[in-house]
Amino acid sequence: MAYEDRTYHGIQGAGGEEGQWQPARLLVEKPEDGPTRRENVTVLRELRAKDEDELGGYGWGYNGGGTTRAAAAVLADALDLGTPEKAGLSMSEWPQDGTLIALREDFCIDFLSQFCDEWRLGRAAVLRWARGWYLQRGITELPAALRNLPPLMDGNI
Repeated sequence: MAYEDRTYHGIQGAGGEEGQWQPARLLVEKPEDGPTRRENVTVLRELRAKDEDELGGYGWGYNGGGTTRAAAAVLADALDLGTPEKAGLSMSEWPQDGTLIALREDFCIDFLSQFCDEWRLGRAAVLRWARGWYLQRGITELPAALRNLPPLMDGNI
């Protein structure tokens, strides 16, 4: 499968009337070349937490259940662990493999717990971080998306 550049865009509580709670949105965007890669984007899809109504959906800026769900969605999409529809999987559907659970939890700590209300994160950054995570632990059996990463280019991670 060819490498597809995409950006994950998290927006906390967007779209509601003032004072009304709205679930966080997690968009997958295709960046276009331009002065800033944020100006011209195409939204490929929105990742939706299947258990949003029961558990509150996605979150970030802390380490908890919403952050765990957001990490699972970003990693499932970035690592091509299923169809785009599966990226919004509920926690009961997240692979119960010990390595993937540890990867998800460390991704929460290293990235999502540090984010503010709105953020963007490139897929290449996610993949390079994940590859380093595997190699630091001496795990040589890598998910397919981590085996042949694109070369680094100036200004892009």
